[in-house]
Amino acid sequence: MKLTKFTHACVRLEKNGRVLVIDPGTFSETEEALSGAEAILVTHEHSDHIDVAAVVMALRGDAALHVHAPAGVAAQLKEKAESGGHAGVADRVSAVGPGESFEAAGFSIRTYGGQHALIHPQIPVVANIGYLVDENVYHPGDSFVIPDGVSVKTLLVPIHAPWSKVGEVVDFVVGVRAPKAHPVHDGLLNELGRGIVEGHVTRIGAKYGTTYERLSARESVEV
Repeated sequence: MKLTKFTHACVRLEKNGRVLVIDPGTFSETEEALSGAEAILVTHEHSDHIDVAAVVMALRGDAALHVHAPAGVAAQLKEKAESGGHAGVADRVSAVGPGESFEAAGFSIRTYGGQHALIHPQIPVVANIGYLVDENVYHPGDSFVIPDGVSVKTLLVPIHAPWSKVGEVVDFVVGVRAPKAHPVHDGLLNELGRGIVEGHVTRIGAKYGTTYERLSARESVEV
């Protein structure tokens, strides 16, 4: 399948002419990422992972588009999408939790996790779902939950976040031990900071069989 990274946390997957998008957030080139998409997977409610207005507009404009998201996100999308008399949109928004399996746009999906990583005790923890696509690509959202019982082939690594430190990023890569890894959640890094984090991930990950490769916004790779 073809994987295209967009700014920050959004990725687009294409296979057999079908398109699946994960986390089209406000930091990303959302309209471009969603062009021709049949399904959207949302990991959690934070705006850098879902541009609600853009997703609602896409749902209203394309009767073939389906969205899968944690229950709170799904409820918000249904309410906003159906305001103004857009009936039937709610039927194309599904709430998902951890431990589920389903198909979306011709891709097989398995879900993991349950909650967002802790930022601070005074900041509420929200639901977060990690998605494994076609037993290959794993997008954890904002968490370091390692999928159980499967071997991930392509890991999307949250390379930098307000809720993480470099050691945790490295331990996540080591724990998953995927042959390939690419960055997500890098919108807050400058080049100096990126180089430090990626240097550690590349060097230590290689000891455990993981080849890390940076992807810039709009860059694609076959996985």
